[in-house]
Amino acid sequence: MSTPSLPNPPLRYFEDYPAGAVFELGNIEVDPLEVQSFAERFDPQPFHVDPQAAAVSPYGGIIASGWHTASLMMRLLAQGFLSPASSLGSPGIDELRWLLPVRPGDRLSGRVTVLSAQPSRSKPDRGVVITLVEMRNQAGETVLSLKPVNLLRRRPAA
Repeated sequence: MSTPSLPNPPLRYFEDYPAGAVFELGNIEVDPLEVQSFAERFDPQPFHVDPQAAAVSPYGGIIASGWHTASLMMRLLAQGFLSPASSLGSPGIDELRWLLPVRPGDRLSGRVTVLSAQPSRSKPDRGVVITLVEMRNQAGETVLSLKPVNLLRRRPAA
C-alpha cells in the first residue's frame, strides 16, 4: 500500500481563517484493503475485520473503524486546510462524533467551517482557530464531525 504524496497545500496564516469561512477539502475513497489492514492493526473488532461476524452485526457488513475514518479526515485536513507556513499543531479536539457507518468503497468529502479565530493574548505571533470539520459520504450524509482547535502562526510583518 503506497501513500501518494501531498500536493503543495496553500500558504495561509491565521489571518486567512476568519470566522465563517468555509473550506472544501476534496474527496477520498475508502479502500477496502485499508479498512481491513487498519482494523486488524488498530481496532480489531469483529464488525471491522470478520465478514461473517459483520454480516450478522447491527451494521450488516464490514464497516471502517471510526479511527480509520478520522485518519482519512486528517489526510484531507493536512492536504487542503492546514498550511506548513502556519500550522503549529493542536491542543485537542472537541465533540468527535461518528454519526453513520463508513463502508469499504465509500467516497468521502470533507468540509471545514471556521467557528472562531482569536489572536493569542500571551503569544502575539499566533492565534487560535476553532473549526467544525465534517466528512460526508457519497449520498451527502454526514458520517463524522469534530471541532478541532488549531494553533496558527500569524502572517509575518512585511
